[in-house]
Amino acid sequence: MQEKKNTKKQLGRLWLVMPAFVWLSLFVVIPLVILFVYSFGGRDDLGRVVLKLSLSNYLRFISGPYLITLARSILLSTITTLSALVLGYLFALWLAVVAPKKKRNFLLLLIVLPLWTSSLLRVYAWITLLRPTGILSHLATGFGLHFPSILYTPLAVWIGMVYNYLPYMILPLYTSLEKFDMRLLEAALDLGASPLRILCRVLIPLTGGGIVAGSVMVFIPSLGDYVTPDLLGGAKTMYIGNLIQNQFLTVRDWAFGSAVSSILILIVSAAIWIYLKYADSEAFA
Repeated sequence: MQEKKNTKKQLGRLWLVMPAFVWLSLFVVIPLVILFVYSFGGRDDLGRVVLKLSLSNYLRFISGPYLITLARSILLSTITTLSALVLGYLFALWLAVVAPKKKRNFLLLLIVLPLWTSSLLRVYAWITLLRPTGILSHLATGFGLHFPSILYTPLAVWIGMVYNYLPYMILPLYTSLEKFDMRLLEAALDLGASPLRILCRVLIPLTGGGIVAGSVMVFIPSLGDYVTPDLLGGAKTMYIGNLIQNQFLTVRDWAFGSAVSSILILIVSAAIWIYLKYADSEAFA
């Protein structure tokens, strides 16, 4: 009787998980399998995918100028992640320690509020601010200053990337800092530790989980972002997201686009593996 009850419980749990399993299979697993199969194919004269077993697309990516595009994208994502980490850590620390408790929820709402709108609208808002005839230029002219035109420059791309992904860094950092026992900082000061030593040996190791989580949440989407570099950068520089977009929508070489996407998925999987391995704050101790 007990075995029958356990079997019924297991079947009941399976039925509860079944909708999520079907959803993930239809919209995540199967598309990824199709993408991976296409990456070994080719293209005919009409742009249709020809299924075959060939590594030519991967060899084309490795031997062509596309590695520079990948390196450029990784560099941009790394700079974006480090910038968001510094700004986000300072803001999250201020929010967890200095800001009044009654206003913290309101301040968190202000952080999340931009995410309620489309990222495309946020990028166009920055175009309005940064263009030569934009708001910042008019304000600078009113004060007798000259505002340099930074639209369609790497600086504009960096500003837009950090702005778009900063909330994803702040939220996990604030969660870690809110649980942090601030009495440990006082104890370290009483023992004669310098502020820099406290930061490196106490605060950062014990909030390492939030640092890793926020870094992964910023690095992964920024690596494949193509809207922000395309609009704020004026499409002057090719990034890996723009390369994939062009292969699928412009060049119509789905096989090569699938190969590039598969390589990007492998890089993202490595980042997720790092997160799963080091997300526990004790790994930083």
